Amino acid sequence: MFELRSVTAGYGDHMVLHDVSLRAEQGRITTILGKNGSGKSTLLKAAVGLLPLADGEIVVNDRHITKLSGREAAKMVAYLPQEKTVPSITAGRYVLHGRFPHLGRMQSYSQEDSRIAMEAMEQMGISDLADAPLATLSGGMRQKVYIAMALAKQASVLLMDEPTTYLDIGQQLRLAQLIKRLAERGITVVLVLHDLLYALKISDDIYIMDDGCVIGSGTPEMVLKTNILQKLYDIEICSVDTDGGARYYYK
Repeated sequence: MFELRSVTAGYGDHMVLHDVSLRAEQGRITTILGKNGSGKSTLLKAAVGLLPLADGEIVVNDRHITKLSGREAAKMVAYLPQEKTVPSITAGRYVLHGRFPHLGRMQSYSQEDSRIAMEAMEQMGISDLADAPLATLSGGMRQKVYIAMALAKQASVLLMDEPTTYLDIGQQLRLAQLIKRLAERGITVVLVLHDLLYALKISDDIYIMDDGCVIGSGTPEMVLKTNILQKLYDIEICSVDTDGGARYYYK
């Protein structure tokens, strides 16, 4: 479980988030939607301590994250930011760094850490890239490496900011299947997405932000019925029931 309780946060004296409350349940996929500049990425940064809170609290699995050490918090929450650096290391070594919060007293990666990192790469279909320099990979392949590092952490809460960036449609669909499997294993998944149709299809719960505030929430079906997305984006979204579940489309 991952929860923000009346959180206000921002940069210096400029508050971006205003009294934001959000609850993501274990084993469910919760997606945050909103226009550019609405506070979505800022919310995730505040949630993992990259921005100090002016007010409110963050709770993970009934523990206040501000009362945990950095390593304890990192074991519980894996965070994939939207903007990422490209260090001069191999893809395999980068993924292995996801095990850093689990290092023991010897401060060196174990065979078990290496096994978990390779398993994460296999999940993303990039095990053959373990020895490839990260800087030589395409944007889509690097994005898979970044996701694999987050998976290698084996945290109970997974926060991902625009994880479909640089992924083609086939890769996006496979990522959706992976995210659903992670949720089925009991992981709390929180996503920030721009693709409304993708979000409606993959999500169990949706929160909608505007100007640093949550202006609506509910299941995809509930959100559609309120017309809040349609009004916010000035579009029309429809759904149709199929044997494979609801399908969403722009009209």
